[in-house]
Amino acid sequence: MKTVKQVSIITGLSVRTLHHYDSIGLLPPSKVSDAGYRLYDEAALRRLQTIMLFRELEMPLKQIKALLNSPYFDAMAAIRDQRELLKLKAQRLSKLIELTEKLIEGDETMDFSAFDNRMIEDYEKEARQRWGATIAYSEFEKKDGGRSDEARKDAAEGLMRVFERFGRIKDSGKAEDNESAQEAVKALKAYISENYYTCTDEILAGLGEMYVADERFKANIDERCGQGTAAFARGAIRAYIAASK
Repeated sequence: MKTVKQVSIITGLSVRTLHHYDSIGLLPPSKVSDAGYRLYDEAALRRLQTIMLFRELEMPLKQIKALLNSPYFDAMAAIRDQRELLKLKAQRLSKLIELTEKLIEGDETMDFSAFDNRMIEDYEKEARQRWGATIAYSEFEKKDGGRSDEARKDAAEGLMRVFERFGRIKDSGKAEDNESAQEAVKALKAYISENYYTCTDEILAGLGEMYVADERFKANIDERCGQGTAAFARGAIRAYIAASK
């Protein structure tokens, strides 16, 4: 656990900024000590790292909060976007350094290509659209906007109860394409549509893969519902998608 001051030191963010993130529900502390100190564990620091990556895209805090709270959020895809953006920025900086070295050496060649920022701007625009302008996100933001923190917790709890259903089916020894497992998939799809956004088969398929690929989701599901539940749910979703084609 790290105090808010320690987090401020390692991230470069001010204590005031971290307090603000807490006040708007973007980054609540993992625990508050008896003395009233905010404490942050590794999961909170990972969330903060993702927040800071999104801020590099100049994404509004409200939008970042909605994305991080969405069950459709794919952390690794977001990190890959940031990697590509950083590569583009590094290439531009390399060109600027090369240009300044030539000028220092007395080269009077007129070259404005190093100042061209259009590729970075285009990529930033595409990334913002991927994370902020999808139909699923827009629908989620609309539904989530009027919810209280308690209502959000209730919605998340209801989602976990659906996964508990997958866990019980897995423990009973039934196959992923069993009728009970397929009914659980339908229940999952309906729950997401009702509480978050319209869950199409395409979105459902992506979610199924993410439940295993994203360590955060996998750990949350398996710790609550039993080891292997995330993988079982993915298999049941795959069977559902295959049968519906």
